[in-house]
Amino acid sequence: MLKIKQFVFNPFGECTYVIADEATGDAIVVDPGMADAAELKRFDDFVEQNHLSIKGIVNTHLHLDHCFGDNYVKDKYGVKVSAHIADAPLGGAVAEQARRFGMRVDNSDVVIDAPLNDGDTITVGDDRLEVIHTPGHSPGGICLYSPTGKFLIAGDTLFKGSIGRTDLEGGNHHQLVESVRKRLLTLPGDTLVLSGHGPATTIADEKASNPFL
Repeated sequence: MLKIKQFVFNPFGECTYVIADEATGDAIVVDPGMADAAELKRFDDFVEQNHLSIKGIVNTHLHLDHCFGDNYVKDKYGVKVSAHIADAPLGGAVAEQARRFGMRVDNSDVVIDAPLNDGDTITVGDDRLEVIHTPGHSPGGICLYSPTGKFLIAGDTLFKGSIGRTDLEGGNHHQLVESVRKRLLTLPGDTLVLSGHGPATTIADEKASNPFL
């Protein structure tokens, strides 16, 4: 059985998720957004206190707020960064993204070590997550679906009552709406949606009332 821990990190209020298999203690980190020493400590303390073995990093996309902590986790825990290869240019331009927001970040550019594609499976202990490519917010945006846990890590593709912004580099509103309608709203209605910002929702609720869809 998979357990999920949500952190809210950095000035953008980004949601970082640690997904762990209870039986084995194996875990992955989705969208490490830790931006300062205090946030890094909160993350490390949780890993240590719960005796987790970090096996990898998965990025739903590579906008700066979702990957501030990628290189830290990669170096400290000796793991690889997985993301869709279409977001490689964003990963290589994190410092430039930061400058656009009036920020400066060092050692920030992210290299994708293990490219993901639509339909790939990510193993977490004795369980698995399915990769769903949902371009629109970014070219390589993905969501992670757990059939057994009945949850979806949606990144910035789908929010409670909203969808991701498309005014950033590589964004495409029509493509994003199509991704949500064709790839996500077809999931079971009781699927819990855990987004990259803000509160959780369900597929049924968004299908019924999301004004953008």
